Amino acid sequence: MGGSSSKAPVIRRDGRPEQQDPSLPSTVMETVQNLKIHKVSSLERKPSTLGLGSAQGLITHFFPFRWGKLEESRSSRLLLALQCLFPILDWAPKYNLQFLKSDICSGLAVATLAIPQGISCAKLANLPPIMGLYTNLVPPLIYAVLGNSRELSVGPASISSLVLGSMLSEVVSPEIQPTLYLQLALTATFFAGLFQASLGLLRFQSSKRPRLFWVGVVAPIASLILSTIYVLSTKANNRGIKIIGHAQEGINPPSLKMLIFKGPYTVHAVKIGVASGILGLTDVIAQGRTFASLRDYQINENREIRGVGVMNVIGSCFSCFAASGSLSRTTLNYNTGSKTTVSNIVMASIVLVMMTFLMPLIHYTPNVIFAAIIIISVVSIVDFKAASRLWKVDKLDFITYLSAFFGVTFITVQTGLIIAVGISIFKILMHVTRPNIVMMGNVPGTQSYRNLEQYKDAKRVSSFLILGVESPIYFANSTYFKHRILRWVKEEEERAISKLECGIKCVVLDMSTVTAIDTTGIESLLQLQKTLKKRSLEVIYN
Repeated sequence: MGGSSSKAPVIRRDGRPEQQDPSLPSTVMETVQNLKIHKVSSLERKPSTLGLGSAQGLITHFFPFRWGKLEESRSSRLLLALQCLFPILDWAPKYNLQFLKSDICSGLAVATLAIPQGISCAKLANLPPIMGLYTNLVPPLIYAVLGNSRELSVGPASISSLVLGSMLSEVVSPEIQPTLYLQLALTATFFAGLFQASLGLLRFQSSKRPRLFWVGVVAPIASLILSTIYVLSTKANNRGIKIIGHAQEGINPPSLKMLIFKGPYTVHAVKIGVASGILGLTDVIAQGRTFASLRDYQINENREIRGVGVMNVIGSCFSCFAASGSLSRTTLNYNTGSKTTVSNIVMASIVLVMMTFLMPLIHYTPNVIFAAIIIISVVSIVDFKAASRLWKVDKLDFITYLSAFFGVTFITVQTGLIIAVGISIFKILMHVTRPNIVMMGNVPGTQSYRNLEQYKDAKRVSSFLILGVESPIYFANSTYFKHRILRWVKEEEERAISKLECGIKCVVLDMSTVTAIDTTGIESLLQLQKTLKKRSLEVIYN
C-alpha cells in the first residue's frame, strides 16, 4: 500500500475505509495517507502461571528465584529456597580469609561506636542502659544470617529510640511504672518486627573515604573513657554530676513472658510498634540502597524487610527494644572496608565481652556524655543540601521536609511524622486521581509531535487538538480524565473563535505512554467518544 503512487485510503481500526475531510490540512492528510499498514497476527492468549491463584505463582511470590532453575532437581530448588530465606548461605561458600580480616577490622571499629551509642539510645528511650547493649547483641546476630546488605550495621538508632520513648511516655510514666513501661517497650518491639516481617512476606553518588573519618570512631569511646576517668578522679558525682551507677552484667535474659497481648495497653503497643517499625524500615532500606550503590551491587529489599522484622520479633523475646540501621555506624562500617554481614557478628562479640566482664568500668560514666553522643549523631541527619535540592525539584516534597523538621523540633516526633506522612499521602492521591495530560504540537520540519509547554518551537495543528496522555487510566482518575479533555476541547474552541481560526474537527489522543487501563477507563473513553461525536468531532487514538 505504501509503495503505490496513488493516495491510499485511511484505514480505521475496524477495517473500514475512512472518508477524507477536505477541510483538514493537506499536509496532515498526506502524512496519514502515506503510512504503511502492516498486518500482524493476533496475540495468543495463554493462562497465566505467575499469578497468586496458582501454586507456582505463590512460590514465585515468596521465593523469587529464576524460573529456569525450577526445572532442576528438588535439592537444587530446596537450596534456592533456603538461600532466599537465609542469604548467608549464598555467600558463605565463597567466604575467604581476606574477607574475614576486613570484617574483623570493621567489627572492632563499629563496636567502639556501638557501645556508647547503644547506652545513649537506651537512655533516650527511657530504658535501662544495659538494654542498649542487649540490642547490640541479639539483633546483629540475627541480621547476619537473614540480611543481605554488606555494610548495614544494625542496633539501636537515635530516631527510632526517640520515637519509642516519646510515644511510650504518653501512655505510661517510666518513673512511676517502670515495669509496665518496660513491658510496653518490648511488646511494641514485637509488633514492630511483626509488621516489618509481614511487609517483607507480602513483598508489599560515589564518595571517597573522608580523611578524618577515624575521628568519628575514636571520639565517642575516647570521650566516654576520659569523662569516666575525670569523674572517678575528682569525685564529681558527689557535686551533682549524674552518673550511670550500677549496671547489670550478663547476657540478655529471656523476656517472652513480659510481652503484653491482652488488656487495654495492647492497642497502644501495636500503634507504637507500627510507627517505630515504619521508621526502622525507612532507615534500613535507605541505607542499604545507598551503600550498595556505592559498591555497585544490589540488595533484595524484601529480604531486608523480612530479616529486620524477624530480627525485632526475636529481639523482643530477649530484652531488646526496636533495632534498625544506624547511619553513623553503617558509614563507619563502609569506610573501614566491611565485606559481609560477619562484621555484625564481630561487633556483637565485642559487645558480649563488654556485657560479661567490663560493665563495672562504666559505673562512673556521666550521663551528659551519652547526651552529647546522641546530639552529634542526630545533628548529622539534618541535610540542608537535600532541602535545597528538594526545593529545585519538587516544591511539595520540600513542604513535606519542612513539616517533618519543624513538627519534630517544636511539637513532638510523632506529630511531625504524621504531618509529613499526611502530606506525602496527599501528594500520592493527587498523582493517582489527576492523570497527566499535555497538549502536543508539531515540531516544524519533522513529523514529531511534542508537548507545547516543553517545546517552544512546536506549533498547533489547525483543526486538530492533539493531547498526550501520560498516565494509566483506571477507576480512580477516569472521571477527571474525561472532564479534563472536554474542558480542553471547550477552551480550544473558544480560543479558535476569539482568534478567527478554524474550529476543531478532530481530537487525537496519544496513548502510547499509557501503561494500563481498566474497564472503568474503557467506559470513560467510550463516553468521551460519544460526547465528542455529538459535537461532530472525530476521535483518533494513537
